Amino acid sequence: MYTEPMDPPDRYTALALQFSTACVNGCPDRDSARRRMLDNIERAGRSIGASMAFINQYSGAPPRLVVMPEYFMTGFPMGDTIAGWRDKAAIAIDGPEYAALAAIASGHEVFLAGNGYEVDPHFPDLYFQCCFIISPAGETILRYRRLISLSAPSPYDVWDAYLDRYGLDGVFPVAETPLGRLAAIASEEILYPEIARCHAMRGAEVFVHPTSEAGSPNATTKEIARRARAIENLAYVISANSAALTDTALPAESTTGMTKIVDFEGSILAEAMPGGESMVANATIDLAALRARRRKAGMTNLLARQPLQAYADSYAQTVIHPANRLLDGSTVREPERGELRRWLEQDIGRLADKGMI
Repeated sequence: MYTEPMDPPDRYTALALQFSTACVNGCPDRDSARRRMLDNIERAGRSIGASMAFINQYSGAPPRLVVMPEYFMTGFPMGDTIAGWRDKAAIAIDGPEYAALAAIASGHEVFLAGNGYEVDPHFPDLYFQCCFIISPAGETILRYRRLISLSAPSPYDVWDAYLDRYGLDGVFPVAETPLGRLAAIASEEILYPEIARCHAMRGAEVFVHPTSEAGSPNATTKEIARRARAIENLAYVISANSAALTDTALPAESTTGMTKIVDFEGSILAEAMPGGESMVANATIDLAALRARRRKAGMTNLLARQPLQAYADSYAQTVIHPANRLLDGSTVREPERGELRRWLEQDIGRLADKGMI
């Protein structure tokens, strides 16, 4: 667990930056894809700097935390093989992309959260989708790998080997910082209450949520889930969505709007409108108020009233999606094209046979 030795502010401003991505899917080779990724990072740095300077003029608390959207450097794989996307778009943990992001965090003295695809040297045949937080010192203080995905391998697919390497706290990392105890939720995983709850059980107070989701004026499933995760865990949710995903055949602004900050009562403090890039989703994070609510005895303390052990056996006895499907003994293998979706079809069939669905 990361701890930065400085006095924490009771209040600070967080920014969920609605940002457009020039996707790398159509790049003809690795070199051109990497240039585009660095261009996206460089443009993000300019946008962060200008946004922070503007916010600082009228905000009562200094901007200290910036959250970028899901896969803001690359876009997402569309029909690529695991090996092809790993080569084109998955970054090294000590590579130039992380160095450029660290320079933004240190240059603006901000905690920078985002999401991308990365290669782990301990699992070189795979890539993982990773939410990260970089401190103002330029250090990557949190690395959460997405557990549930239909387009990327996950730590659960090599579960035993991943636990041997990182332990359960490495699966659900929480960073203790001057801005509170920070944790990350990846995009669609906001729909799964267990992801947020496992972080909350390790003390998480502020969830950063990089997402890239369809914009809608309606209450989408992710919109409902954002507020539910905040309420049931008494935590802030800072959710940054893509303004657009350009340079693909998909309509670029299908992902737009939905960028917002939700407080621990489920109230929306700020949100960006659809239709383009925006810094409007910025709001004050009040740690003192959150901690006072968490320590108050009453019906609204949903976190402290949870009888977790009452559920434990039901979870332990029920296998919905088996672990270790990419682990043969101690050997990690690369999934075949379409294999992740075939697993889901198999799981549905098995659960239907058992009468669960």
